[in-house]
Amino acid sequence: MQENSKNPLSGIKRSKIIYPIVIGLAVVGYMLYKNFDVNAFEIVEFTTKSVFWLFIAILLMITRDVGYIIRIKILTDNKLSWLKAFKVIMLWEFTSAITPSAIGGTSVAILYVNKEGLSVGKSAAVVMATSFLDELYFIIMFPLLFIVISPNELFSIGGDFSITNAFLLFAMIGYGIKFIYTAFLSYGLFKNPRGLKWILLWFFKFPIIRKWRYGANKAGTDIIKSSKELKNKPFLFWIKAFGATFLSWTARYWVVNALFLTFFAVKGNFLLFARQLVMWIMMLVSPTPGGSGFTEFVFSKYLSDFLPSPELAIVMALLWRLITYYPYLIMGVFIMPKWIKEHFSNKQIPA
Repeated sequence: MQENSKNPLSGIKRSKIIYPIVIGLAVVGYMLYKNFDVNAFEIVEFTTKSVFWLFIAILLMITRDVGYIIRIKILTDNKLSWLKAFKVIMLWEFTSAITPSAIGGTSVAILYVNKEGLSVGKSAAVVMATSFLDELYFIIMFPLLFIVISPNELFSIGGDFSITNAFLLFAMIGYGIKFIYTAFLSYGLFKNPRGLKWILLWFFKFPIIRKWRYGANKAGTDIIKSSKELKNKPFLFWIKAFGATFLSWTARYWVVNALFLTFFAVKGNFLLFARQLVMWIMMLVSPTPGGSGFTEFVFSKYLSDFLPSPELAIVMALLWRLITYYPYLIMGVFIMPKWIKEHFSNKQIPA
């Protein structure tokens, strides 16, 4: 299909970049307005130790991205150069940052990989494999937390634990969605891809969701293509890919520990790490782009126990997002236009 006036990424407009920033800052601003206490900031001191832990926080985020880059090189059998792998990951993260958490950047990630020289089938396999490995990390780690940490420690904030705890409810809904998605994806990738496509198309016959039937059909086709690529991969291939996944997500969760240690002593570093993992599962239910607003709110409430003052949690939430979220928006703004020009100007694009 010859290039027309629009390319497949034409839907990424400036407003989609501005919305998550505005939503996030608006929520933080409102919480500061309601809870600001200047006396709470008297205990904050920026010292040489603060510089060290702030550097560690940034280094952990870089480690997280390096893990993703290593993983995509493994999944593409090293057919992507380090530079191309870096671009794909940054574009992927950028798209994730401007779409609701439940959608993420997966919907256009196949295009990113495909335009870097891989076939559509191989690109679909790479994207599906990354999605599978990410969800597998949560599926394995969440139950393990309950072996080490009691539900009361994990979910109770300043009170007794109960089954109606809001944080537990969000976490269980998010985990349930992830578990069902991973089960379906595993069945489709490794057992019966055509059967899964048939189930998807049958499910999307219902009137309320019928308008997404075309997308479901495309997803089913991608799974069939992916299955052919992934079924015969050796066990060592999956061990290396999951190892890179484990490195990425674990490094990301330790970022908050480093940020808290920048200003305060932290009691219970592993509990803080565990709550972050749970918090990311909660983010799945957020309808806003990149979880903006919802994430800052949950952060300030769910992790406030680790700070000397609840008011400081709001500022720490903003600092955390400045390190872990906004950089991808900035990177995307610089990389995306050049990447689109490189791959779509006077060239053919997929139908």
